[in-house]
Amino acid sequence: MKITFLGTNGWYDSQTGNTICILVQSGDYNIILDAGNGLYKIDQYLKGNTPTYIFLSHFHLDHIAGLHILGKFDFAGGLHICGQTGTKEILARFINFPFTMPLDRLRYKTEIHELPTDAAQLPFRVEFLPMLHSSPTLGYRFELDGKALSYCPDTGYCENAVRLSRKADLVIAECAYKSGQYSEDWPHLNPESAAKIASEAEAKRLALVHFDASLYKTIEERKASEAAAKKIFSNTFCAVDDMQIEV
Repeated sequence: MKITFLGTNGWYDSQTGNTICILVQSGDYNIILDAGNGLYKIDQYLKGNTPTYIFLSHFHLDHIAGLHILGKFDFAGGLHICGQTGTKEILARFINFPFTMPLDRLRYKTEIHELPTDAAQLPFRVEFLPMLHSSPTLGYRFELDGKALSYCPDTGYCENAVRLSRKADLVIAECAYKSGQYSEDWPHLNPESAAKIASEAEAKRLALVHFDASLYKTIEERKASEAAAKKIFSNTFCAVDDMQIEV
């Protein structure tokens, strides 16, 4: 399984990267975690007619803005967009005139799947649970190619994040805040709380992503959070745009 971090910023693009978007390539499927502006690079990595699935965590713009450029691509194997209940209604407004090209004008077949209603339609195993955020947000766990991958997007520390990450080969967790920062009104993880999730879950590896662009102005500042997380969970790294790893 290959992971490509197409966008690792939270909130807005900056010199440190694009907003959140992660490509997971298994033997049979392409899975895209959120659709921030990093999505524009996806055609550099996708070849052939492998089916592609976008999993949206929630509808804050830094997680869906990249859907504006779906007309740029040719998903020969079709595109499936998956998200929480209400996804069809929200995307019908957002991916539509006068804002952008509607889904029914794209040159490839596109389907929207709402979870949990349409979960049985998915051809691989995926678990999803609500996260602790300012608006309804889903976290995900995928089991592909004999590996387990968890994605803990915008959230404060919560038991559901630990559950999704249990003994995962890789946990991809947001790290919007710096060490010691937290807000009950706007829950996000800092390096210590992200590492706590990975440690309690007995995961194998932790990738930090979704660094708030207003707080993390340099890659060096990400490295400082990586060091803080490693004190709790040693096998941690901070992701940067265009980084690729094998799981």
